[in-house]
Amino acid sequence: MGEFKGFMRYSKRKLDETPLMERIENFNPYQSRFTNENAKQQGARCMDCGTPFCQTGEEVGRETIGCPLGNYIPEWNDLVYRGDFEYAYQRLAETNNFPDFTGYVCPAPCESSCVMKINRESVAIKGIERTIIDEAFEKEWVKVKKPSKRLAQKVAIIGSGPAGLAAAEELNTFGYQVTVYEKNDKPGGLLTYGIPNMKLDKSIVFRRVQLMEEAGITFQCNTNVGVDMDQQTLESEYDAIVLCIGAEKPRDLQLEGRMSEGIHFAMDYLTEQTQRLLKEKSHQTISAQGKRVIVIGDGDTGADCVATALRDGCASVVQFNRRAKKPEQFEMNTSWPHAEPILKKDYAHQEYEAKFGQEPRAYGIQTMRFDYDSDHNVRGVYVQRVQSERNEMDMLSGDREIFIPADLVLLAIGFEGVEPHLTQKLGIQLKHQKIAASTEDYHTNQHKYFAAGDARRGQSLVVWAIREGREVAKSVHEYLNVKSFV
Repeated sequence: MGEFKGFMRYSKRKLDETPLMERIENFNPYQSRFTNENAKQQGARCMDCGTPFCQTGEEVGRETIGCPLGNYIPEWNDLVYRGDFEYAYQRLAETNNFPDFTGYVCPAPCESSCVMKINRESVAIKGIERTIIDEAFEKEWVKVKKPSKRLAQKVAIIGSGPAGLAAAEELNTFGYQVTVYEKNDKPGGLLTYGIPNMKLDKSIVFRRVQLMEEAGITFQCNTNVGVDMDQQTLESEYDAIVLCIGAEKPRDLQLEGRMSEGIHFAMDYLTEQTQRLLKEKSHQTISAQGKRVIVIGDGDTGADCVATALRDGCASVVQFNRRAKKPEQFEMNTSWPHAEPILKKDYAHQEYEAKFGQEPRAYGIQTMRFDYDSDHNVRGVYVQRVQSERNEMDMLSGDREIFIPADLVLLAIGFEGVEPHLTQKLGIQLKHQKIAASTEDYHTNQHKYFAAGDARRGQSLVVWAIREGREVAKSVHEYLNVKSFV
């Protein structure tokens, strides 16, 4: 498995990146794949682990240990080390429908749970995966997946994010006539409209959609099911319906001054930027140009807002983090196989620091209320410092409110669950604002309806969405086979 003691000979390598000050001038992708030789060397670092935790794919609390897709990670690391990129792609594609998505945007829980992460840097699994799939497309190894026979039964997929796309591809491979409905102008869901282009070039998404169309899958965009198509029509035309509508209801901050002009949900800002990039929209309604921006929320979406505001020409950004600042390193990784709780600089934070000379993140900050002028335009945020003890948040006694000026405030504090309009019309039961469907069969309370992805499990990782799409396809296949014999 790999090179004997390769993990001792070679250091972990990062993907090459465009210089910080150069890349903030545009929305072009900032990372590039390994060369084949670099990928071989990184593959050489993979050990012959007795138990490869990288492919475990289990949830422990809120964290994921290893890859939920069960990717054959040590195997294709070894194949890359030996220079067999084509077979490495074949093994990768057996478990992952879209390594072209995960290789670009997955947070890589596989790397956190790599056995080497106990006392050194993990294998560069994500970088190797991206190199495999990029090589596969360049060498035209990625082929259209047409079914061996076409069945009469029809399946509708509502939503074209990673769960919907995975379900569609699997069901099409079984032979069903699959139609994917998408309310936006183009397919891809958050892959298209929620992730900025510098992280995931939209041509990557559309390239995959084109392959799926060539395989016989129909994409019907600009169709809001429940509005443009009623329940009776949907159920009369399809033998099974899969709801992959995501968890798009944003979490709000109902504080004093919330209705001021200039306070927006992060996803509205990011979506509009992509729409302008794709020339779907010419007029910009949410702009950071020349403005002092506050981003409330410390996750990936918040970081994407920082990076986008930089490219939008902002005057400054402050990103609020309620938690205390994490240490930059530990002597021992006592968290393994969980992610190590250390301070990480995302691409956006590195970019901001390069331009402004300081980190955009502020730690231990609790938003108290929004301030606005006589025209109801936001002009700042009042905050208070807090101290964090485990999961408890306490205001520091005696601290007064601090005013931080802002012309634009972006709320990036996560999602509560599904938007309820469609589920109410269809009579679909919800539990904790998510569609109630078990992992046993992904069936909802309505006999023709199934659910998968964020709509069922809540806001999660792209690898979980793909896994759920694959699993729900198996359940639909079983349901339709049983139904055909009744």
